[in-house]
Amino acid sequence: MKTFAIATLGCKVNTFESESYIESLISSGYQLVDFKGPADIYIINTCSVTNTAASKSRQKIHQAIRQNADAMICVVGCYVQTNQDELNDIDRIDLLIGAKHKSKLVEYIQQGQGYPDINDQRDIMFENLPLKQYNHQTRAFLKIQDGCDQFCSYCIIPFARGNERWAPSDDLVEMAKGLVRNGHKEIVLSGIHIGRYGKDSRHDLSHLLKRLIDEVDGLRRIRLSSIEITEITPQLLDLMTSSEKIVRHFHIPLQSGCDTVLKRMNRPYTSDEFYVRIQEIRQRFPLISISTDVIVGFVGESEEEFQTTVAFVEKCRFSFMHIFPYSMRANTAAALMSGHLDAITKKARSQILIEKSNLLKMRYDMQFVNKEVSVLFESFQKGIATGHTGEYVLVSVISDESMNNQCHRVWITHHKQGRNYGVLVKKVVES
Repeated sequence: MKTFAIATLGCKVNTFESESYIESLISSGYQLVDFKGPADIYIINTCSVTNTAASKSRQKIHQAIRQNADAMICVVGCYVQTNQDELNDIDRIDLLIGAKHKSKLVEYIQQGQGYPDINDQRDIMFENLPLKQYNHQTRAFLKIQDGCDQFCSYCIIPFARGNERWAPSDDLVEMAKGLVRNGHKEIVLSGIHIGRYGKDSRHDLSHLLKRLIDEVDGLRRIRLSSIEITEITPQLLDLMTSSEKIVRHFHIPLQSGCDTVLKRMNRPYTSDEFYVRIQEIRQRFPLISISTDVIVGFVGESEEEFQTTVAFVEKCRFSFMHIFPYSMRANTAAALMSGHLDAITKKARSQILIEKSNLLKMRYDMQFVNKEVSVLFESFQKGIATGHTGEYVLVSVISDESMNNQCHRVWITHHKQGRNYGVLVKKVVES
């Protein structure tokens, strides 16, 4: 039996795709082994969103080549699409797949090699990658959409992933049913731009969510991986009001809290528009978790502009933030702008916002002290069971046995070192 190993870089969409590759290869008679050891086939599922991600992708390719000079080397994903010329210079690579032909990975592996067409990806169809079971016991990611047409000035993704496209809702409902049958209690809807699912049609994101709520028996939670502020519609909020299955957590990319920077980034809102919308959301769901992404040190970002962002994230009271120092990507509009900042400045500003994020997270988590919450437990170690609430707040309780993949009511007693602690309200699994 031939063995294969896989390394996954980047986003949750890549993670979903890798899980599909694993499932398809195993069903075709291949055996999964650790990437750190010898294998007959190595698959590197790459990322190119930042220079760091691109560098890690290259490192994984060379690691695979060192580990087995006779192995088949397969390189897949965004880095292939954006840096094909660099990869063509590596003689040991047997297979390159960019933004399309991912559904044919097993077929190409069985053929022994291949360099499918990797040209402009602005007019391609959605490829449905099958997945019946996710390695994570509780939470499964479901890819509903791919590509982006927004072209923010800093972003390589429209070039790496191609045009916006999405899976038919019938296919997604059936995949969700299979994931729930195989034990998953929570499904995370993932994509590059999921708020654009089914754009300009009545089969939009709210329609898909309603179908998942109504048709997938046993599904306890639906989580949105990330959604733009301009795409949180009244219909979506109404649906959340009517169904507790949609968790009270939005991850909404901000990128900057300063209007002049947002304009240079080509973001489709002002800071005032962003703030008004999250206040409207909080009026309906007072304890909702709203997390965000912020890019630090964008081209030309002055100290004043940075401090405006610092003040704005404090004003917004995010539950936590992902902080990214700006990384110049070739072929983007921002790469041609003047005023690129040095690495030291970007690192210092990143650290300021990381510390701010830690403070905001603590403040948010402590709002649940002396409150009852629902926790989906995911791990058990040394008498401590740990899981997340729908708001993605980490909670631990003392337990004499594992409660993995079970939902329980928990009374939060205190907060310590980045998580909440509590006691079970009753030792009965929620139905």
